[in-house]
Amino acid sequence: METPPNSVPGTPGTPRTPEPTSTDAPTGATAPRGPVDSSRVPRYAGPATFARLPRLDEVGTADVAVVGVPFDSGVSYRPGARFGGNAIREASRLLRPYNPAQDASPFALAQVADAGDIAANPFRIEEAVETVEAAADALMADGTRLMTLGGDHTIALPLLRAAARRHGPVALLHFDAHLDTWDTYFGAAYTHGTPFRRAVEEGILDTSALSHVGIRGPLYDRRDLDEDARMGFGIVTSADVMRRGVDEVVQQLRERIGDRPLYVSIDIDVLDPAHAPGTGTPEAGGLTSRELLEILRGLAGLRLISADLVEVAPAYDHAEMTAVAASHTAYELTTLMARRIAAERGD
Repeated sequence: METPPNSVPGTPGTPRTPEPTSTDAPTGATAPRGPVDSSRVPRYAGPATFARLPRLDEVGTADVAVVGVPFDSGVSYRPGARFGGNAIREASRLLRPYNPAQDASPFALAQVADAGDIAANPFRIEEAVETVEAAADALMADGTRLMTLGGDHTIALPLLRAAARRHGPVALLHFDAHLDTWDTYFGAAYTHGTPFRRAVEEGILDTSALSHVGIRGPLYDRRDLDEDARMGFGIVTSADVMRRGVDEVVQQLRERIGDRPLYVSIDIDVLDPAHAPGTGTPEAGGLTSRELLEILRGLAGLRLISADLVEVAPAYDHAEMTAVAASHTAYELTTLMARRIAAERGD
């Protein structure tokens, strides 16, 4: 795993004073090191780590590591998601340390750090998958949770492998316009449209607790839905969210997940192109950014073990709309993980 200077830079002499911490800080332990103090260093200055947090090599260990995977060789339409992680980091400069929607200060509850990027071979997908899996294994070795910034959705498979190696088969909550349970594209088994079929075949998912949210748009055949259902997936379409409302959808998801270890995988194209134009395979009729954030907030207390956020393609973005939505999405997921960590410690 590399942390190239241009991905997660460390500018000598840049003040690294944390933002003021709150009473949420863990008791009996060294207080986590938080973001750069924006009253001393303007938000547009200094290194673009996620939420202006310290790098992993500055703190040594982390409860939650934000890691990029600049890989998009598995896409079937528009490329560019290899630049997504750094676009999200840039857009995250305006995030602040207290999350009022969840009444928590995530960076005081747990040590969150930016772990840089996993450098994966752009010319050999199978090798890239192996590289991401090995790097995720290494990062998670001490119980660290991952908030992974893609990259395309191909990377979900190796991340799920690493998660299942620690936790056994995991529940999956998958936000996307598309099923991503197809078999192959042009004979290729590992693409951004196939990770969850491979994961089911490999036995790393708990097939009693699989859910898609935000599915919409045309399919190749009715059999796509039939095969998806046989794998164990339940579907909440974007129209379901609109008609039934966030609270009812959250309740359904919580009942399906229960107390199982949960992995959340989010393709930013779950959002309508009006909210996230910067993505490779946009589909009309998606969720609003508000609906996505509220559904995530409704997962508080569940056993969220790791998450990924993929398919941000900044070349198609406008005014950072997609990257801003993605940065807030990652912030909510990070807050959920920090709260769970604090609860497990009894803080």
